[in-house]
Amino acid sequence: MDELIDILDTEGNPTGKTAMKIEAHKNGWFHQTVHIWFYTTNGEILMQLRGKDKDIHPLLWDVSVAGHIGAGEAIEIAAIREIEEEIGIKIKIEQLEKIGVFKSVQKHSSNLIDCEFHHTFMSTLNIPFEKLIKQESEVEGLKLVSINQFRAELIHIKKSNYVPHSPMYYETIYTQIKKKL
Repeated sequence: MDELIDILDTEGNPTGKTAMKIEAHKNGWFHQTVHIWFYTTNGEILMQLRGKDKDIHPLLWDVSVAGHIGAGEAIEIAAIREIEEEIGIKIKIEQLEKIGVFKSVQKHSSNLIDCEFHHTFMSTLNIPFEKLIKQESEVEGLKLVSINQFRAELIHIKKSNYVPHSPMYYETIYTQIKKKL
């Protein structure tokens, strides 16, 4: 689904311009996304299998919930919205813990250049896995993996079925969630 998003400069500052997401990807314009990593108190991380019809990294395991921030939308509000859309649960802003902002540039093809700033959060998954409702158009599957399995698979990220985020990104996620357990 295409949506209107704010365009940023290469340092993540607003430019005052907006564009449709497809146009930003075509031209390699920077924009914002939210990433939300859910974990359980017994040391599991919720992973999302990206939909088979996604333009970028279909059928690869990725962050629990992710999405673009709409033009003029507050970052935390976008996170709450994406959580409800993609896995069917409602949480409060206070349940989000910011991990950081990660700059990402991935050139998938000549007309698909993904330049993003990922506003990344974590939150405890407080409902049973069976109660999650995946968004059929975006999410192919969901699973819980142990923090140790997640860590082991990170070592072989280039050979794994994970979206190829930077090693620093995955290391930060692992370290921050591990601190909570």
